[in-house]
Amino acid sequence: MASSRSTPDGSRADPAASRLAEPGTPAGHGDAAVPEEQAAPAPATRRYAWSGPAWLTRSRLADLLAAAVYLLGALMLTARGWRDPDGRLLGTRPDDQGFNEWMLAYAAHATTHLKNPFFTTLQNAPEGVNLVANVGMQLTGILLTPVTVLGGPSLSFLLLLTLNLLGTGFAWYWVLSRHLVESRAAAFVGGLFCAFAPAMVAHSNGHPHITAQWLVPFIVWRIVLLARPGAAVRNGLVLGGLVAAQFYVGLEILFLVALGAAMATIAYVLLRPREALRRAPSALAALGIAGALVLVVTAYPLWMQFAGPQHRVGHPGNPDVYSLKLGSFVAYATESIGGGPNSAKGLSANTTEEASFYGWPVLVLVAVAVAALRRELGVRVLALVGIASGLFALGSTLSWGARKTDIPAPFALINGLPIIDAMVIARFALITTVVIGLLLAFGLDRVTALAKRSDAHVGRPLRVLAGAALAAALLPMLPTPLEAKGRTEVPSFVTSGTWRDHVAEGRTLVPVPVHNMTSIYWGAASLTGFAVPQGYFLGPTSPTDDTGRWGVAPRPTAVLLTAVGAGTRPPTVTGPEREQAVADVRWWKADAVVLPSHPREAELRTVLDACFGPGQRVQDVWVWDVRPLTR
Repeated sequence: MASSRSTPDGSRADPAASRLAEPGTPAGHGDAAVPEEQAAPAPATRRYAWSGPAWLTRSRLADLLAAAVYLLGALMLTARGWRDPDGRLLGTRPDDQGFNEWMLAYAAHATTHLKNPFFTTLQNAPEGVNLVANVGMQLTGILLTPVTVLGGPSLSFLLLLTLNLLGTGFAWYWVLSRHLVESRAAAFVGGLFCAFAPAMVAHSNGHPHITAQWLVPFIVWRIVLLARPGAAVRNGLVLGGLVAAQFYVGLEILFLVALGAAMATIAYVLLRPREALRRAPSALAALGIAGALVLVVTAYPLWMQFAGPQHRVGHPGNPDVYSLKLGSFVAYATESIGGGPNSAKGLSANTTEEASFYGWPVLVLVAVAVAALRRELGVRVLALVGIASGLFALGSTLSWGARKTDIPAPFALINGLPIIDAMVIARFALITTVVIGLLLAFGLDRVTALAKRSDAHVGRPLRVLAGAALAAALLPMLPTPLEAKGRTEVPSFVTSGTWRDHVAEGRTLVPVPVHNMTSIYWGAASLTGFAVPQGYFLGPTSPTDDTGRWGVAPRPTAVLLTAVGAGTRPPTVTGPEREQAVADVRWWKADAVVLPSHPREAELRTVLDACFGPGQRVQDVWVWDVRPLTR
């Protein structure tokens, strides 16, 4: 997607030309251009000469200020969780948080015990869970292992959410300020939007694999550089390394980047067919090198994803359930200053999928920027990509509000395609979010440049007008802190490590009642030292049907204990039920069945005593040693 105005080494020949279309280092960027000690300031600005420490140049100070603001924003958003990481669940999707905490706990376990990071039987024992087919996060889990081991998975989860927002914002700021815009303020606004737009805030409700986008800006920039003359090998290797790293951070985001790049390529070919054809050999060569490197580095997890044990195909249910509505693009998100509990009602599937919700002012501002910069190739490409991805997020039919219509939408053309069938449709708008962030940065950059070229009577009002318009558009979108709620306490039998006296490492501990999230929270608290039945994950429907489904059908004994715990059946056990209970603990490869404090504790003890003999009181739980039955 490079322009014919590029110089042979890839730098921009014309600073006013499209930044996306012309890779290189822009002039006038402090450290990135002429060193400050060599640059003679203009006479009119000598009185503003920088007098700080030699190492702290203006550009470095701007970088530090940008990072500080992004960090402050991330801490404000997650503040309620930081009050008590172990005692609170942050956001509106506690089950998603629980699963991701378990994933971080397992990553630490796999790292310290040299286990397979892509598949495990420590959840959904004994069949296991294909971790690549779920959220992945192998690289982030490994990097956070010291925090997880020392502070627990809940602390790692909260730290990851916070650092994702900081890292994504600063990464976009870095790429924009070094390669795409002249103004640090414009780069800051672009990074701010990409990190704190409603999509990122919504997915902070339990989806750290979605908000971990700190490699995305660098991947996007290296894709722009694919057609750089004479650097195919280097470009290919750098891009391949970044893509491979993102694979292990979040595969879904990598797929969205690939879709966005594909749409941008199509737009580029349509707008500049001859130029695209001329640059295709260099780009394809670099892309081939990148692809080869990625295949080598990701061969095993790719096999695990598509053919490994417990792999799945597609996403459970009708994909249109997760579609956005046209009205969502002009409304405000639940967790925003301009929104509230009912502002997104009927416009998205749930609070984690509020991936649009920009409001009218932002869309008008972006439309003005596109109209003003319509001659720039990069702007036109971005506009087409943003519109296309936004339309795909609407699903198979167009609807303004909650009521569906029969008007076909573009997603109907690709519905059911491999890999696409595993997507959550609303997440197409994540691409639109990045597009809007970039267009806002480009627009502000050009206004700033125009103000600099104008005299004070024009330049100063122009800056004030641009700042006021930007503030008015973005202020209603600013996020409010994520809500937090208390979590059910895990028994000290688990948290203190007493379980080790009753369950061998890797063998199964069965919590009673056998509940998916109880298994998850107990397993995470033990750093997955023991296996658990069932769980919270995506897997195949059956051994002969790899269609995706949530979890697994519970074993008969799990159904029995759940019913007794709910009070929907008496605590009597028949002979066949007792035999089934023995068969089930053997199936689970259990060493112990454990009952914590429960409103129907007496009834559940009656059932468990009938099945496995008298239980033993250990700390704050009852334990039934079933090793004589299962070993």
